[in-house]
Amino acid sequence: MQKRQKKHALNAEMNVVPYIDVMLVLLVIFMVTAPMITQGIKVNLPNLEAETLVTPKEQKVITISIQEDGRYYWNVGESVDTAQVTDRATSLTEMKEKLSPLLQIHQDIQVFIRADRSANYELVAQTIGLLQQSGVEQLGLVTEEQDQ
Repeated sequence: MQKRQKKHALNAEMNVVPYIDVMLVLLVIFMVTAPMITQGIKVNLPNLEAETLVTPKEQKVITISIQEDGRYYWNVGESVDTAQVTDRATSLTEMKEKLSPLLQIHQDIQVFIRADRSANYELVAQTIGLLQQSGVEQLGLVTEEQDQ
């Protein structure tokens, strides 16, 4: 009598090829979609040659962004932060209502305004006037460094 020979032995190894395929597909998806994700508020700042302002670390800072179409965005933090948005407003009066309680609590707050270079100058002037009426004494304008 002859012994039967096994044609196929059991394979105890895991086939990882499908997992590699899935990972490559996910990698391609993330590589394509990552540049499409916008962070922060798009503001086309004017270029100027000016000194950088230094803010003490314990002082609160409000960064107000004014877009070309007149929408206001701002962030409250320890430094100038253009990527985060704490709140937003579509008009100056709405911004005043939302910012007034914060400006009354923090008397020594530092405010920076980032205005799009195409934004109406009246929007910027009205924002500065509103902040001065609210008691803000430390006000700065954010610009981009001028190319040499």
